[in-house]
Amino acid sequence: SEGCAFLVQVGVTAQKTMRLLPASGRRATQKVVVGDQDGVLTCFGIKKGEPVTVFKTLPGPKIARLELGGALNTPQEKIFVATGSEVRGFTKRGKQFLSFETNLTEDIKAMHISGADLFLCASYIYNHYCDCKDKHYYLSRDKINDVLCLPVDKVNCITPVLACQDRVLRVLQGSDLLYEVEVPGPPTVLALNNGDGGDSGEEIVYGTSDGKLGLVQITGSAPVPKWEIKNEKKRGGILCIDSFDILRDGVKELLVGRDDGVLEIYSFESADDPVLRYDYVLSESISSIQGGCVGKDGYDEVLACTYSGWLTGLTTELAYREGGSGEELKLSQDMQSKISSLRNEVEHLQMKVLGEREKYQQSSQSSSAVSSVPAFSVNDKFTLNDDDASYSLILEVQAAIDIVLVQSDVPVDLLDVDKNSAVVSFSNCDSDPNGNCLLATYRCQANTTRLELKIRSIEGRYGTLQAYVTPRIQPKTCQVYQYQIKPLSLHQRTHSIDHDRPMNTLMLRGQFSFAEIHSWVVFCLPEVPERTPPGESVTFYFQNTFLGTQLESTYRLGEGCFKSDNISTISILKDVLSKEATKRKINLNISFDINEESVRHTLKLIHPKLEYQQLLAKKVHLIDALRELQVQEGNVDFLVPEYRRILEEADQLLEEYKKQPAHLERLYGMITDLFIDKFKFRGTNVKSKVPLLLELLDGCEQDRLIAFFEAA
Repeated sequence: SEGCAFLVQVGVTAQKTMRLLPASGRRATQKVVVGDQDGVLTCFGIKKGEPVTVFKTLPGPKIARLELGGALNTPQEKIFVATGSEVRGFTKRGKQFLSFETNLTEDIKAMHISGADLFLCASYIYNHYCDCKDKHYYLSRDKINDVLCLPVDKVNCITPVLACQDRVLRVLQGSDLLYEVEVPGPPTVLALNNGDGGDSGEEIVYGTSDGKLGLVQITGSAPVPKWEIKNEKKRGGILCIDSFDILRDGVKELLVGRDDGVLEIYSFESADDPVLRYDYVLSESISSIQGGCVGKDGYDEVLACTYSGWLTGLTTELAYREGGSGEELKLSQDMQSKISSLRNEVEHLQMKVLGEREKYQQSSQSSSAVSSVPAFSVNDKFTLNDDDASYSLILEVQAAIDIVLVQSDVPVDLLDVDKNSAVVSFSNCDSDPNGNCLLATYRCQANTTRLELKIRSIEGRYGTLQAYVTPRIQPKTCQVYQYQIKPLSLHQRTHSIDHDRPMNTLMLRGQFSFAEIHSWVVFCLPEVPERTPPGESVTFYFQNTFLGTQLESTYRLGEGCFKSDNISTISILKDVLSKEATKRKINLNISFDINEESVRHTLKLIHPKLEYQQLLAKKVHLIDALRELQVQEGNVDFLVPEYRRILEEADQLLEEYKKQPAHLERLYGMITDLFIDKFKFRGTNVKSKVPLLLELLDGCEQDRLIAFFEAA
């Protein structure tokens, strides 16, 4: 029986900024150390259920990472924090013993410590220091999210591993790349399996931004994948991982914290894949997670730190005790007094807030009043979901959200989100093509600090989506966040493509630099690193999440080659790249090679989706009439089995249809674009034949559709 052990709040926290110090002396309980974005490092313990501060530093630059260190094979009780480009070291009593200003030009994003070795990463740069002396350097092809080093005492050499945004773990040797490990999503966090890399010391657990979890063995020559857990429940991305034996069965469980507030405990019941044993939902993203004994000697806890700085301990201590025979379970005396003291504290805080609010009202009405805009932190994430080809926009605010206004200058659909309890209202938009295509207002319920929206874009239509975030604070203030909807917005990076598909080719030649053509590709496609990759040329592979078509882009100084099995993808690239080159007054020599077989291939990919959506729409339109018949006749035994099945599945069908508005129209639009683009490359305008095509699409067979494309 797990219960909430204690609640403490610090400032807003970044990922991996809370750790438990090893237990010292006779006391078995551990101290908690946490760093926040106000730059304050706090160390506290729990005594009789109340937090007792050991030390607290003064505010400063925000703390991006916190790690524990010390000499190898000794208790790791020295505290290291990364702030800006500096690393500071503190003893467990709070005395600063290190201030190391690195030579990094960017802020530190990730850090790992092993004995005298310090591993630091900025956005693209990795640095290895030994005794604060620069030793190795590596420039990554994509953003680095986390860094780890295999335990030196087990593997007898320094083996750093970088978690990079392009779905790759990069294993280094000195300043060189030893090999790459392909993983199923952008890795956001790394942890040593079992806390020590397992028996071999080579096992690493990774978590991805799309919620997948995996274990890979990093041997000296090649990776050995062990297991992978897909995100079947569509939960949030993974931000933190720890290993701890919370079940006291002699095997450490895997503790996982996600960005939607879900805390999970996986156990290893067999030598194979881990099994989800427990989960617990917090109201905001979990930035750090640890297992240990903090609140009460003899009772272990899972300690989670959330984005806005709440530290919550989930304890194994029983909150209830057994009554006498036949009596119900009763709250233990300890728990009753804890609840009573919390109630008193809440009442005291409410009175304090009322007093401060009155003071503010009086001072704001005086003649000498000066209003200051309150600052607030927003944690935002805009990512493409490969399972339903939609974008998730997640906004997490330090204070409760009042209103979020969403505005877009390109046509987008807002999809339903189950977790979203906000009330949405839409405003009419201008007919001006450069004006608003979407204006939607989300009014949040009290105490909502996290809002998730789902958006589906149309490829070929590009522009900006803006979110105006207004929290429930006085005076009213708002922050604006912008997100680019790219021309090929539904494409996602992938490790490889099928080269046997019929491909269309677009070739560009001209007086452009490698950096210029890279900036055009960044403008067109998501998940491309903003920094120009090292080397003379680069190849990226993409997959369309809606249709499953693919794209290969290879470019270098003065030359670019783009291959796709979808003519519309090539058409969009041709139009956008020509426009970008014209803006910079660069003449392009454009050539293309169109494979007629690719049109038939793309139609075969679209048609099953089209058929399914047409059938779904037909079933949904029948539901009302069938329900009316059911009411009039009293039963449905006289109906054919197909109609009875529609009535049985009515709720699921309506739910699915509601979640995918305009899905059918999107497919019609894609087929129409494919038809126009096929003939555009021949120099023929077939827009007059589009009404005929739309007529044909209603209940159309695949062969008739292909015949229409070939006969036109």
